[in-house]
Amino acid sequence: MAAQNVKGKILFTQEEIWEKARTLGAQITEDYRGKDLMLIGTLRGAVPWMADLMKHIDLDLEMDFVSASSYGSGTVSSGEVKLKKDIELKIAGKDVLIIEDIIDTGNTLKALKDYFSIKKPNSIKVCTLLDKPSRRTADVQGDYVGFVVPDLFIIGYGLDFDQKYRNLPYISYLEESDEIVY
Repeated sequence: MAAQNVKGKILFTQEEIWEKARTLGAQITEDYRGKDLMLIGTLRGAVPWMADLMKHIDLDLEMDFVSASSYGSGTVSSGEVKLKKDIELKIAGKDVLIIEDIIDTGNTLKALKDYFSIKKPNSIKVCTLLDKPSRRTADVQGDYVGFVVPDLFIIGYGLDFDQKYRNLPYISYLEESDEIVY
């Protein structure tokens, strides 16, 4: 990777993320053996993480996607969670594992957990690539956490800045002094 192509300051390389997917995938496999596992990925940010993670879950499973947000095009949560795309599969009686890119304020995740609980799954847990507890305003946490990060504006590996940079193969952060190229 050429230095001039790096966006922001790298926090985690692609190799570190892949290793975390292997480790957590093995743990999830053990924890859900004999259960009816349903992965629900949060669009769009969790797609790269979910794709890598599920390769290391050695179980039969189902998957679906949901889209909810409290950000819009800004960099700070509005606090109002909007459901943009609902899941299509039934989760009643299943063990649901929500796959997140990052838990920040926790507002979106709390709203999703509350919403899914009405649909009567056996359990609801969360696997997140990143956890930013310093910004938490809702009482939620990840059950499987890839990396804990400080209060930085993070991009790459599914995380965006105004829908850009999701395709970066690493996780980095932006500072106010970073020049953003569209």
